Amino acid sequence: MSQALHTPPAASARPEPPEADLAALAARHGLTVSGARPSLGAYVRQLWGRRHFILAFSQAKLTAQYSKAKLGQLWQVATPLLNAAVYFFIFGLLLGARKGIPSDAYVPFLVTGVFVFTFTQSSVLAGVRAISGNLGLVRALHFPRASLPVSFALQQLQQLLFSMIVLVVLMVGFGNYPAASWLLVLPALVLQFVFNTGLALIFARMGSKTPDLAQLMPFVLRTWMYASGVMFSIPAMLADKNVPAWLADVLQWNPAAIYMDLVRFALIDQYDSSYLPPHVWAFALGWAVLAGVVGFVYFWKAEERYGRG
Repeated sequence: MSQALHTPPAASARPEPPEADLAALAARHGLTVSGARPSLGAYVRQLWGRRHFILAFSQAKLTAQYSKAKLGQLWQVATPLLNAAVYFFIFGLLLGARKGIPSDAYVPFLVTGVFVFTFTQSSVLAGVRAISGNLGLVRALHFPRASLPVSFALQQLQQLLFSMIVLVVLMVGFGNYPAASWLLVLPALVLQFVFNTGLALIFARMGSKTPDLAQLMPFVLRTWMYASGVMFSIPAMLADKNVPAWLADVLQWNPAAIYMDLVRFALIDQYDSSYLPPHVWAFALGWAVLAGVVGFVYFWKAEERYGRG
């Protein structure tokens, strides 16, 4: 006689608690969301706490940048000098861009413009790749992601300071000797560094989601350079041109031109205040504050999304 086999009823699964209850339970025990964006104040404190990492990371990147080249760190100075030599031949000799600039001041004028604009240009290009080019670091370690674009901007500042040694030698060689006005270089470069850092933060967020931006930015920056008076004096070049007044103001008050003008005014004896637009220091401060604050907040808003997806 066969015996009927009876399968015991499966134990009923315990229902999952609703998400609201889980969130309340986590909060009660001090748990937080992994990778959640901190408040703006807390984020600033975290960034300040990583200041030693930011400095060490920027120095390491600067050292490694030319480690495989035989001339090593000399390329930090040689590259902008070679660019200046090319611009001098094309714009200074062939195209007559020296208009309005004393002949013995054009070389210091040009080299200063190339060095100062390269500072901004390199900061932006490094910022675009700050997140997308360091995904392994971003995904492996927990730290405020703003550390990366800030450290890249700091790297470019250190590189500029190396170039300034050569610039000082060139100034003396062309008869511009140290004077009290040279001290104005310090606040000008500090304001430019804040401005550059803000731009690096903005483009770091944009580049984290759109890597192709790194291919586009060299063309944008080259256009910006040609419109900023790196190779010519904007007032002298526009003097006999029939251009609207607002366009002349836009060209003179764009931040790249402002910071170049301030450094030129500080270092070059022949470059007096007649070359400067009105309220130049106010504009320099305004651009730095605007870019710095907007860039930092814009980058912080996406803090929890970097390195994901």
